[in-house]
Amino acid sequence: MRRHWAMVVLAALSVWGVLGGCGGTGELGSAEASSPGGLARPVIGITSAYYPDRDQVRLPSAYAEAIGEAGGTPVILPVIEDGALIDEYVRRLDGLVLSGGDDVPPAAYGEAPHATTRTLSPRRHGFEAAMVRAWLGTGKPILGVCRGLQQINVVRGGTLVQDIPTQVGGGVVHRRPPGGGDATHAVTLEPGTRLRALLGRERLEVNSSHHQAAKDVGAGLRVAARSGDGVIEALEFTDGRFGLLVQWHPERMADARHRQAIYGAFVRACRAAPAAVPAGAAAR
Repeated sequence: MRRHWAMVVLAALSVWGVLGGCGGTGELGSAEASSPGGLARPVIGITSAYYPDRDQVRLPSAYAEAIGEAGGTPVILPVIEDGALIDEYVRRLDGLVLSGGDDVPPAAYGEAPHATTRTLSPRRHGFEAAMVRAWLGTGKPILGVCRGLQQINVVRGGTLVQDIPTQVGGGVVHRRPPGGGDATHAVTLEPGTRLRALLGRERLEVNSSHHQAAKDVGAGLRVAARSGDGVIEALEFTDGRFGLLVQWHPERMADARHRQAIYGAFVRACRAAPAAVPAGAAAR
């Protein structure tokens, strides 16, 4: 899997030419519309990081590669502030991935920032919060990766540990210093969870590059995995929808079976996603 950063600067309306998944209304050529197995490729949006000083959005290419490898059509979502376009994303996309990045603003869950907190841009936070609120009203699949888990937990009324080393302790290394690459540690999967059923194991070693984590769990979510220090490493929804949230980066795992277990299950769920909903039907 390549790990280089792919810079993408998109005009919002340019996306519609490729949207045509299970719930979409566009059309794709036959080479693009089917996965290698001959099944329709669901169209999956991936949120991106926004850099206001350069007016650019960016996304590590591993996310799109993992979606493509699993049989989906990845679409990188620019950060926009147009409610009508958010409605169109929600209506046309079959699945949504919330990617990693800087910290969720603590004001979103009623706290002052810790000294180590480095918040993402208000524009990105506003876009993603609106997108998640609208998306969850559709019941369509969602995958949260690292900060994506934290964002969804906050939207659902949860809170965050703002700095694991100072607020939990250093028994488990969750993030190495800049330039040190990913840390690795073991996680234990909770019995009876979707995640444990997908991975078929009680414990596994994962990569780790975060200093924050879920603290109070949001409404409709449950803990699916923890690390040895008790830090929440995965959440999932309790209402039966495919909503899987993990603190590690499965798209960066060298083990292709692990990537396929998570991204493959997500893409399959997106292929069977509910029909498109009318624009504006999902409340933000």
